[in-house]
Amino acid sequence: MPELPETETIARDLDREVRGRRIAGVHVERADVLREVSAADLPARVTGAAVDRAWRRAKLVVLDLSSGERLVVQPRFTGALLLDAPDRPLPDRERRYSTLHLRLDDGRDLHYRDIRRLGTVALMGPERWRRYAGALGVEPLDPAFTALHLSDLLRGSRQAIKKVLMDQRQVVGVGNIYANEALWRAGIDPSRAARSLDTDEAARLRDEVVGVLTESIAARGTSFRDYLDASGRRGGFVDRLAVYGRGGQPCPRCGARLIDTQAVDGRTTVFCARCQG
Repeated sequence: MPELPETETIARDLDREVRGRRIAGVHVERADVLREVSAADLPARVTGAAVDRAWRRAKLVVLDLSSGERLVVQPRFTGALLLDAPDRPLPDRERRYSTLHLRLDDGRDLHYRDIRRLGTVALMGPERWRRYAGALGVEPLDPAFTALHLSDLLRGSRQAIKKVLMDQRQVVGVGNIYANEALWRAGIDPSRAARSLDTDEAARLRDEVVGVLTESIAARGTSFRDYLDASGRRGGFVDRLAVYGRGGQPCPRCGARLIDTQAVDGRTTVFCARCQG
């Protein structure tokens, strides 16, 4: 967390807000979040560059710079990219956890806030980015993510279907929240071996993955505690979650008690034994 809907929301917001803005300065408060660049080198390499585009790849927020390099932010559990403006100042509780910030040429600051500092900020040249992105799996919202493509991925795996869905080398952007939700919607047991799904089940799962991600993007993501969009607002999809975070409560579909376990992949898995049996 943040997963695909949250990073997509952040990237869209930033593309609207900072595209075309020039980086006037950089201040690094916590260098331990940096990857592939030092705190001393980062200002020299990005100051003066313009932001050509902000976009998402997998669970990453990517800022394309006019220098040809890319700032690649992986928020992981508690990271957020937050704008700080004179007319919309960043609250002190968020500023306290700022690890670095970019001063923009219009007087605003773009902070990377990370409470637990498990996320990263990397600076990559074109060739390094090509290798890095090339190791990632298919985007579930791309046309290439067809039922046939997913069926082919599943056919060769003995692992639990939930684990395969969350493997960023196979399908990117799907984390624990949306894997739980998609599998419940599709009526598939999260612990089933991926290769045991038939073509109809794979097609149903593909549709539910796409559906839940699309719906969450429309609601600007899911906020439990730390996720905020670029303007500091919370996502609204939490009110539409069917199973995640609802262990022990009635299944919305059949009323049976939802099971909460960590036996599938070491992460919290919530499912209905009746609906997904």
